[in-house]
Amino acid sequence: MNGAAAPERSPSPSPPPPAQAQAQAPPSPSPAQPLEWRFSQVFGERSAGEEVQEVDIISAIEFNKSGHHLATGDRGGRVVLFERTDVKDHACRKDAEKADHSISRHPEFRYKTEFQSHEPEFDYLKSLEIEEKINQIKWCQAANGALYLLSTNDKTIKFWKVQEKKVKKLSEMNLDRSAAPANGSPGGVGYLSPSLSNGNALKPGRLPLLRLPVVTSQETSLATSCRRVYAHAHDYHINSISNNSDGETFISADDLRINLWNLEISNQSFNIIDVKPTNMEDLTEVITSAEFHPTHCNTLAYSSSKGSIRLVDLRQSALCDTHYQM
Repeated sequence: MNGAAAPERSPSPSPPPPAQAQAQAPPSPSPAQPLEWRFSQVFGERSAGEEVQEVDIISAIEFNKSGHHLATGDRGGRVVLFERTDVKDHACRKDAEKADHSISRHPEFRYKTEFQSHEPEFDYLKSLEIEEKINQIKWCQAANGALYLLSTNDKTIKFWKVQEKKVKKLSEMNLDRSAAPANGSPGGVGYLSPSLSNGNALKPGRLPLLRLPVVTSQETSLATSCRRVYAHAHDYHINSISNNSDGETFISADDLRINLWNLEISNQSFNIIDVKPTNMEDLTEVITSAEFHPTHCNTLAYSSSKGSIRLVDLRQSALCDTHYQM
């Protein structure tokens, strides 16, 4: 007995792949390419074997507290400022966290401005040439949209202000500049028209129509000004400067002394640390660096050539001859 053939079953439809789903997930951002690190002491691309001018060699570099501005100094006494641009392209941090991915773009900085901070000098009393090389740069607290920073060479500290200024251009002035002046008088409609449109005589020196000037455009330019110059306070080369968290004072250190300054007073400083011995033959170490505490305005630390770090409290005495060694 022959059995009937079983009917053929059509294959069941397979579920659509995830890529064909109606709601597709947004593509994940491509990771940034790794940076290629190269050693360079100057700006710009340099070919192999190209001679580098000594004045172009970078001698100091400093970020501000927010990391949005970068200042560099070179051996030629110039200070160059850069501004971060990639932070303006991103959304706020909360939006990035909602997207569940981290921002992997590398920071980008663009040129902002540059200025000549120091010039070469000569000390005639000591027959010593003072070069213009920038030893250190420190950012100060910003105020009213302006940037403030300190720069120093071996002997002189300067306090700089960098601010954007808007230059306004006016148009529709009352005088018609296209008309030629008559009889030596300023060129204008009123001076050239002897009478008004209604036939009345125009009094001498009067204008037939008064038009107020209108601002047509505004251009933004960066203005740099030196607010203070702190000089003639160090017998030895300045190796470091440091801002205080109070926003009013800073310190400057050379090989044997540390001075305390007020930002608004340039002709007076206070010697708070002095390691100079009575007999210079007994000198065994020198100061190599000094730094204020980032938040406690009364605390500072300085290092010596022996590799030691000393912590000082300004509240103990005017002359900080006691310290804690680390």
